[in-house]
Amino acid sequence: MLGNCNLRRYVGNALHKNPSNSVTPCHRVVNAKGFCSGSFAFGGSGVQRQKLEAEGVTFTKGHVDMEKHAISQDDFDAMSARLQEISAKS
Repeated sequence: MLGNCNLRRYVGNALHKNPSNSVTPCHRVVNAKGFCSGSFAFGGSGVQRQKLEAEGVTFTKGHVDMEKHAISQDDFDAMSARLQEISAKS
């Protein structure tokens, strides 16, 4: 949804450098097909899956059921607008 598939490295870098996994819900970031990260940032894909399942996220064939749980373009646009509002106030 970022509009550029090459930005996935930036997302991965930001998640890797996240100072507080307990505050920032970065475990909610999965790839476009719904697969969990194998990254150590979460303690591995098993830990990420456990956290997602604890929040009610369902899995189908080993990945997040994206039809059920993916955010819509409207949701993404609303979040982007909100972030711009917050940035403008800073």
